[in-house]
This record gives sequence, C-alpha cells and structure tokens, in this order.
Amino acid sequence: MKLKQAMTGIAALACMTAAHAQSAGSFYVTTGWLHLAPQSSSDPLKETSVGGSPVNVTLPNTGASLDSADTLGFTAGYFVTDHIATEFVIGIPPKFNLDGSGAFSSYGKLGDAKQWSPTLLFKYYFRDAQARFRPYLGVGVTHVSFTDAEITNSVFEQQVLHGPTSVSTDSSWEPVFNGGFTFAIDQHWFAGVSLSYIPLSTTAKLNTAAVTPVGTLNVQSQTKIRLNPIVSYISIGYRF
Repeated sequence: MKLKQAMTGIAALACMTAAHAQSAGSFYVTTGWLHLAPQSSSDPLKETSVGGSPVNVTLPNTGASLDSADTLGFTAGYFVTDHIATEFVIGIPPKFNLDGSGAFSSYGKLGDAKQWSPTLLFKYYFRDAQARFRPYLGVGVTHVSFTDAEITNSVFEQQVLHGPTSVSTDSSWEPVFNGGFTFAIDQHWFAGVSLSYIPLSTTAKLNTAAVTPVGTLNVQSQTKIRLNPIVSYISIGYRF
C-alpha cells in the first residue's frame, strides 16, 4: 500500500513538473533550421529619372525573382498563461539571389542581398499544459530590411543598365501568420515544427552612372518585387 502511494505521488509530481514547463510563467528558447521560400514576382523595370530629368519609361517583359534561402534561427518565448505565449524570432541574415525573369532570364543571377526580419509572435496553444503534443496558431509582426544589396552580374550591368549601379531597398513592417506544434521530449526538452506566411513586397531602387555618347548620366530606375515568403522552422528547444 505504501509502495502504491509512493508511486502515485511520484507520478503526480512528474505531471506537475511537466505541466509547469508548459504553463504560465515559464520561459523557453529554441534553435533550428529556417527555410525561406519566396513566392516571388515583380513589376517591369521602370526608369524614373535620366540626367536629373523625370521620365517614365517601362522596359516591357522584364522582371526578377528571388531564390529560396536557408539559415540558422533562434527564438525566445514566455508563457503568459497556460495557452498564450509571446515569442521573439530572429535568424542569421540569409543571402537571397536575385534572378532575372522575362527578357532578363538569359542573364541568370543578377545580384544578391541579405534579409533581416526580427519577428514578434503571439501564439495560442491548444490542449492542456501537460500534454506532450501541443498545436498552436499565431499572429505577429516583423520588420523587414535588406543590406549588402548589389548587382553582381557585370554583363547585365553593362548591357542593360549601361554602367556601375548601386541598389537600395525599402524597409517595412509586415504582418506574420503562423502555425505549428511542439512535442515534449521530457519536462524540459521539446521539438517543434512551424510554418509562417509573410505578405511582403519591397521596391528596389537602382542608381546608375550610365556611360552615353554625351557623357556619363545619372539614371534612376526601380521595380517592385513581391516576395510573400513561406517560412518553415524545424527546431529543438529547452523550457526553464
């Protein structure tokens, strides 16, 4: 009888410990593989200024798209209640390749850029706090910016842009829609899988020192690129 009571007490204690690891007031961290898959398209390239004079010249059947990218991700989260958690997500900035499309497709890779997108999520976890398998849905916001953007294709730069070109991009705040699940390995360690969607677009602005028969002219052009990435995250985590 005493053995049975002891075993019952140990089991109850284990359940309480597991529940505490997923309940209000607990912190957690994760790391894992982030895969960003843009569902990209773009508007045709448009010249907006030549030699300081405004123009509005669109190059038909031109465009660009972004390749997928992989990086290492990190998150830190806090359970506000047994079911609601806040989470901060960041990754080592991945480098995206910019490929030509339409009339530009024959040039292949046109350039590249690094993306920064720190994200704050609010997540609702289903099932009880002590459940090993817990699906969730989340929504949040991310600040997206690009650095080290450059044209790396010298043939494209000379034949299409007609001179050395620098690139800048807009930064923006965008919503994030998220869903996934965690699986508790024990009261501290767990594994997770999630998918996120970000409705994202940016305007790439090109500034070219174009070499012409009348001398070097400053040519400004731009294109709007829709990325709309689907972001997958496979992780291992630890709850405190």
